[in-house]
Amino acid sequence: MGSVGNGWPRGGGEIGELLRHPAFDAIGLGPVESWPASLKHIAEMVLNSRQPKFVAWGPDLAFLYNDAYVPVFPERHPAALGKPFREVWADIWEQFSPIVARTLSGSPQLFKELLIPMRRDGRTEDTWFTFSYTPLRDDDGTIAGILCATLDVTDQVAAKRGEKLALDELRAKSEALAVVNRAGAAITVEPNVERLTQIVVDAGVTLTGAEFGAFFYNVDDGEGGSYMLYALSGVDRKNFEKFPMPRNTKVFAPTFDGEGIVRSDDILLDPRYGQNAPHSGMPKGHLPVRSYLAVPVKSRDGSVIGGLFFGHAEPGRFSQATEASLVSLAGQSAVAIDNIRLFRAAKLEIDQRRDMEDQLRKLNEMLEVRVAAEIADRQQAEAALQQAQKMESIGNLTGGVAHDFNNLLQVISGNLQLLGKDVAENGRAKERIANALVAVERGSRLASQLLAFGRRQPLEPKVVNIGRLVTGMDDMLRRALGEEIEVETIVSGGLWNTFADPVQIENALLNLAINSRDAMDGAGRLTIEVGNAFLDDSYSRTHPEVKAGQYVVLAVTDTGSGMTEEVKEQAFEPFFSTKPEGKGTGLGLSMVYGFVKQSGGHVKIYSQTGEGTTIKLYLPRSLRSEDRATAADTVPATGGTETILVAEDDEGVRATVIEMLSDLGYYVLKAKDAQSALTVIESGAHIDLLFTDVVMPGTLKSPELARLARARLPDIAVLYTSGYTEDSIVHGGRLDPGLELLSKPYTREDLARKIRHVLASRPQGGRGAADAARPNAKPSEPHHPETAAKPKLLLVEDDAFIRMDTAEILHDLGYDVIEAESGEQGADILDHTLVDIIVVDLGLPGMSGSAFAARAREALPSVGLVFATGGSDLPDSNHLSGSVLLPKPFNSAALDRAVKAALQPRL
Repeated sequence: MGSVGNGWPRGGGEIGELLRHPAFDAIGLGPVESWPASLKHIAEMVLNSRQPKFVAWGPDLAFLYNDAYVPVFPERHPAALGKPFREVWADIWEQFSPIVARTLSGSPQLFKELLIPMRRDGRTEDTWFTFSYTPLRDDDGTIAGILCATLDVTDQVAAKRGEKLALDELRAKSEALAVVNRAGAAITVEPNVERLTQIVVDAGVTLTGAEFGAFFYNVDDGEGGSYMLYALSGVDRKNFEKFPMPRNTKVFAPTFDGEGIVRSDDILLDPRYGQNAPHSGMPKGHLPVRSYLAVPVKSRDGSVIGGLFFGHAEPGRFSQATEASLVSLAGQSAVAIDNIRLFRAAKLEIDQRRDMEDQLRKLNEMLEVRVAAEIADRQQAEAALQQAQKMESIGNLTGGVAHDFNNLLQVISGNLQLLGKDVAENGRAKERIANALVAVERGSRLASQLLAFGRRQPLEPKVVNIGRLVTGMDDMLRRALGEEIEVETIVSGGLWNTFADPVQIENALLNLAINSRDAMDGAGRLTIEVGNAFLDDSYSRTHPEVKAGQYVVLAVTDTGSGMTEEVKEQAFEPFFSTKPEGKGTGLGLSMVYGFVKQSGGHVKIYSQTGEGTTIKLYLPRSLRSEDRATAADTVPATGGTETILVAEDDEGVRATVIEMLSDLGYYVLKAKDAQSALTVIESGAHIDLLFTDVVMPGTLKSPELARLARARLPDIAVLYTSGYTEDSIVHGGRLDPGLELLSKPYTREDLARKIRHVLASRPQGGRGAADAARPNAKPSEPHHPETAAKPKLLLVEDDAFIRMDTAEILHDLGYDVIEAESGEQGADILDHTLVDIIVVDLGLPGMSGSAFAARAREALPSVGLVFATGGSDLPDSNHLSGSVLLPKPFNSAALDRAVKAALQPRL
């Protein structure tokens, strides 16, 4: 296979030229010289094929096709070349995504006469295609893409539709034929023409008493001519065949031309048999008759299709009555002949109809199978929905229990730690207190697992690469599982990022690994796999709680005892366990389930008794780059001299935390609820930090208390605490941007460290004055520039891609960025978060950028404003003075200049 420089791919027409262009770069694949050998080989085969074909390859399924495929979608070419397959066919992706997913799972697909609405010549029209999908493997044998060969069969489908219309017309004809047959006259319909003519002749001979009679019927010979069928009565057929047929005798011409009846009552015969008298006017060799009668037989359309000929050796043999009877007989025979013609045509059409009915029957059978499958899918979906609702109800209950439990634990923990100082010299008492604190810690983990299952724990998600995270846990897992467990970790190439709490991912993996160890009785094989996955619409239909899309999947497989169906159904319920009493809480899988659901993911168990178990965690894919790792919190667990207002409704918790803070050196004010705390704030007392419980009784909620506190004391720091946050400051399972939370129960060291961190991160403006104003204040700790907080910036942009790129640039420039997709969401954030600068798009939907900025200035008069806009003018408002215009499109340098200009008055 040649290189790009040597003309790869060889040939390939117009598409080949485009691929050889130096600027060509396929999504997820890069330039062609970096493609794997397997893809190059397949691409060259496709490009030089005359049949319409395409290849979709790589993590984003880059779309590559040949010249023959261009007429299939002329309006998308050449923009589609190298683009993601899903993006190219976004308008019909719902129809194609299941096909793509099944092919990528290793199943070839064939679809005949598939209806695809296509955009052609500026309009959408129905087209039909036959597709063949084949999975493609890369150099390592892994499925990396698909190959599709297609054929436009729109014309053939249209022709079949015409045949169906003809079949409908045939049905109408057949019904008419049945009516004609039931209303038949004296002559029974005979499908055999010779048999019918014999019946007619015999009837005529009986009627007329003639020596002989003949029936002549014109039949198409298939070559543009005709021949005659005839039947005789009263004379030897062989002798009759020696004579010319009446159609060739001029005397009978009027009959066969349809002009009427020809008759003669007296013909003089030549004495020699078979020879007419010279004066008779008859040709030599005519039949030896003295009287004859010839009656035409006419079809329904009036054309002559034959005739009745009767001759007798006696003159004047045929009377008027006989003639009338023969005319009637001729009419009946004409109906019979027409029926035969219709019968023959109808039989052919009926045979065709039977074939169509066979096809229709098979189609109905297939439809019944599909309906049965759809019903089964619906029943499965309903069962899954019921299970999800059951788990939701249990989660609500456990969340409420955890709240009260954590408050109790906080009182116990705080008093034990305070008691520890009083008995510092008593070794035995200290040991007992330490044991009690261990029990508190176990209770805290139990409450944390309950909150996880109930999807009430405040997550701190980050953009992470699970592959690196799992690889980094390898040593810890091996120590936790023991030497008898063989651990294998498999991370797929091209792994996507996900947005989830890395600490909870580690906890979930550790829980699954320990469960697997117990299921294998401490010896066996544990396989951890991380890869990309796509859950399509068909999967989502049978799992209503799952949103179709792209996921990163973490799978843990063991060789243990497996699960029964009954165990699988209850595995995620809290406190359910198959382990012996005292060997487990039954909350491990519950915690995993709750964390994954709270992160927008999906959990699936695959297990059979005696065959081991696989548990797969699906976490949504993130298109953002991985968040950079930060150093662990090294703030010392020391005290201070600042003033702290404690708002806590639980009297025991309040008393304990006040004593702990006082012991750390802080000056403490207290309030039993949010309204009481607001009264203290409005009294004019100096307060450095508000330490408030999230869930308290009363109409005034903690977030509103924090907003009002900042309005009156701009430099105040806020720290929330709770054993159960409800939805006050946690939305979508995530702590609202810019907030600080200390979860109950907490230790004295956790409290001390968190207080110092929050105080160090607050605005610097009024700190020195505050320290000087507080009575008996000690000198403040020296300020270290390297620990100063980053400027906090709020970015309000409705376009997701612009917002994502701008946030990443601002993060790299050293700002602490909070994102909002609308003015309304930005206003909600400002209700409980202080920011130094705002970058806002003017053209926001709903609340406009200028309206949001005016509201922001009312709440934060000194906040810096940057307006990003495609226009050239700033909003005309006195409230927005000092704002900076940032024209779109902008680069990182322009963005940096605009933000620094808006921030300058505050520095």
